[in-house]
Order: sequence, then structure tokens, then C-alpha cells
Amino acid sequence: MILVVIYLGLAIALARQVYFAVKEKFKNKYRLLQIGLLTSVLTLTFVKPNGIINFNIFEGNNILIAEREGAANCMTTLMLKDDYTFKEKKVCFGITEIKGNFRIQNDTIYFDNVNLSRHGNEYYKFAIIKSSKYENSKIIEEFIRYKDLQDKTGNQLWITKNELDKIKSIKPTYK
Repeated sequence: MILVVIYLGLAIALARQVYFAVKEKFKNKYRLLQIGLLTSVLTLTFVKPNGIINFNIFEGNNILIAEREGAANCMTTLMLKDDYTFKEKKVCFGITEIKGNFRIQNDTIYFDNVNLSRHGNEYYKFAIIKSSKYENSKIIEEFIRYKDLQDKTGNQLWITKNELDKIKSIKPTYK
């Protein structure tokens, strides 16, 4: 909400600068520079709200993407990379990222070397993939994560991309 107020404040400042520039018949070069900068910032913010540079291209290819929308439009997205790393991004009144490694043993995916966010104190130990019971063309399978062996319900995400079969022949390089 604060960012929307700031954006509107910059738009009002731009309108004010344009008004004064018209009144001065565009003779003040400093004001024209301000108009150019404000226009650039507002346009880039509107066209590319997530930023100009996509830093995900430096992190490896996604071989599995699982996501789920929760209460209040909170979104959890888990991405397993081809270099045996994973990144979980939670967007809910802020952005939280959790990173780590994973390994595959038989039909189970184990999470190792997990770097929790400052608000987290534990992460899921393992996950399994099950066929989906939902009739949705976007949901391929279900990714169910468990805290430990006593966890009977787990946390379910919906798989929208699954290319795990491409990496099963390669062993992870981390310890």
C-alpha cells in the first residue's frame, strides 16, 4: 500500500513539473531533466514491476515447479533446479525466500543444507510426488512435503512443471 502511495506521489510530482514547464515555455533545462527522470522511473515501474533484470536466469534451469495459493492470496512457489538446489518463494504481505539442496532417493526427495529465512526455524525433511486427484489441466501432480516421519498430513503443493526424469542419472555434487 505504501508503494502505491509513493507511486501516486511521484505521478503528482510529474504533473506538477509538467505544469510549471508549460508555464515557463520549456526554458528551464533542470526542470526538463526532472520531467525526463520522473517519466522514466514511472514508466519502468509500470512496465517492469518485478525489476529490469531477471536474476533467475543465473540460478539454473527449473526442473520442477510446484505452487499453491493460500489464504489472502498468499502464494508459495517451490522450484527445484537442475544443479540439485531448490528455492521456495512465499509472497504474503512480503517476500520470503528459502534456499537449499535436495537429493532424490527412490521415490523420495530429501531436503538438505536448508538456509531458512529469519522467521523460519525448521523446514520440511522430505517430499513425495503423487498423482493429482484434481481435474485441472495446469496441475500435473501433487508435491507433498513432510516435516518428519510422524507427519501424517504433510503440506501439499501443485506441480505445474515436472522434468525430474532429466536429472535422475546425474548425482548431486554437494555433500
